[in-house]
Amino acid sequence: MIEFDESRQNSRVADLYKKEEEELVQLLADRRGLPYVDLATVSVEMEALRTVTEEEARKVHAAAFKIAGKRLYVAVLSEQAIGVAELVENLRRKNFDVTLFMVSKGSLERAFAFYKDMSLASETKSGVLDIASAALEEIMEKLQNIEDVKSLINERMSSSKGHKISTMLEILIAGALATKASDVHIEPEEKMVHIRFRLDGLLTEIYSFDFDTYKLLNSRIKLLSHLKISVRENSQDGRFTIIMGDAEIEIRTSLIPGAYGESIVMRVLNPENINVSFDDLGIEPKLYSILDRAINKPNGIILNTGPTGSGKTTTLYSFLRKAQSPDTKIITIEDPIEYHIEGITQTQVDEAKGYTFIQGLRASLRQDPDIIMVGEIRDEDTAKVAINSALTGHLVLSTLHTNSAAGAVPRLVELGVNPKILASALSVSIAQRLVRKICISCKQVYQPLDVEKKIIEDVLNKMIAEGREDSLEGLGLPDFTLYKGTGCTLCHNGYKGRIGIYEAIVKDDHLDAVLALEYPSEKEVKEAASKQGIPTLKEDAIIKVLRGITTLDEISKVVDMYE
Repeated sequence: MIEFDESRQNSRVADLYKKEEEELVQLLADRRGLPYVDLATVSVEMEALRTVTEEEARKVHAAAFKIAGKRLYVAVLSEQAIGVAELVENLRRKNFDVTLFMVSKGSLERAFAFYKDMSLASETKSGVLDIASAALEEIMEKLQNIEDVKSLINERMSSSKGHKISTMLEILIAGALATKASDVHIEPEEKMVHIRFRLDGLLTEIYSFDFDTYKLLNSRIKLLSHLKISVRENSQDGRFTIIMGDAEIEIRTSLIPGAYGESIVMRVLNPENINVSFDDLGIEPKLYSILDRAINKPNGIILNTGPTGSGKTTTLYSFLRKAQSPDTKIITIEDPIEYHIEGITQTQVDEAKGYTFIQGLRASLRQDPDIIMVGEIRDEDTAKVAINSALTGHLVLSTLHTNSAAGAVPRLVELGVNPKILASALSVSIAQRLVRKICISCKQVYQPLDVEKKIIEDVLNKMIAEGREDSLEGLGLPDFTLYKGTGCTLCHNGYKGRIGIYEAIVKDDHLDAVLALEYPSEKEVKEAASKQGIPTLKEDAIIKVLRGITTLDEISKVVDMYE
């Protein structure tokens, strides 16, 4: 018995109709001298689709489907249709070189279908998330603060699951850029998965969602970051790049296994965040003039110390930009290169290939540089070569992991540097921390508590007793006023942005006397530096409180006010 499969027959008929329609359009295109395309056989690019709004595309029966630089390919039912000429002219005014292709109605509907799935970004190649500048600007206009980010995520999470994963990731990244978050944390716990942004150094809760969504989001992030989806029991590190206009924003991805799933951290390396000038670092006048002289010296070593996340890299980059000139050769050895600076030769440590800090430093010296930045001095060889380079006509900048400016000296001696040689090479050693700034939109005067007054007065009295009172000029002492932020839609609990607090020791006769000892201690170096008139970290922090830049509560998180 022969069975008739109606659905298969209908499918065959539909295919025949489609084939006939495509052949007819192709024939018509030849007659009109236009190229023909079947959009069922090519990839419709989201970046191209965004150049024409869905409303306008449907109105004139046209859709942009491919973009290459400024060359834009646009599919049309007819080049003579009402509105097509105007559309082409508008695109050309935006500097696009437009090429029209004739397509069938069914082919055009396929392009229109992509509009409903179009989101902030589309993956254009492995590891690169290409975000259209116009689309990014549009979404960032909606995300002025954390509440806006929360609201938009909640709105998009109600959409279909297949679409919401990529959209959610894109909102997270756009939200991080809009709010200037440095990191996005995705943390699975027993019942829910939590998202937090690190804003001005502190983690802020953003959203909580289910594990099914987390699994899809986890896979999406791994794919973008060149990580193995099947690996869940070991840590993995990767990266991907966002193209935003002319800027490249790198996202560093880190995954570690946890009790309820992999904890994911995406570090957002936005070049705008590192673009802080030397003048905008917040360095007090006395230390500013010392550092300005040190940066302009032809040789010597400038060390910057502090814990991870204290802004050392930003400060050193600002020094490099200050020293940069057409007649100066600057080379950096970094691990990794966090931000690219035009006009500077930047190299990245790759221990797997044998390119370590010491190898990079030695190789750099053969390039005849004027200034060398070594990302971090970690071992004896790097320390000795860096010091010797500072003695032989190079200006060297580097970092050390110590808690104070004075701590750099015993640390280098511990690494095998002769203190007498260090005395000749060292220009200045800095220590820094980052504190949040009071939001200027909701800043107001408040009446300090007695304990707060005492803390400030004790610091001021010590500064005066030890001859550092010149740093207090212009503060209107002995009376003083304190400020705080009350919290508003433009800030994070009364704070917005961060600024550095600093201390330093410089080469002088007092320091030379200490370095003449075989094993100078941090205490001895501090005592010698106390005669240099440079405020300590605590004193610089108090000065910024009295200037109304930050608060006592904030500085107490990074400096021991009772030491």
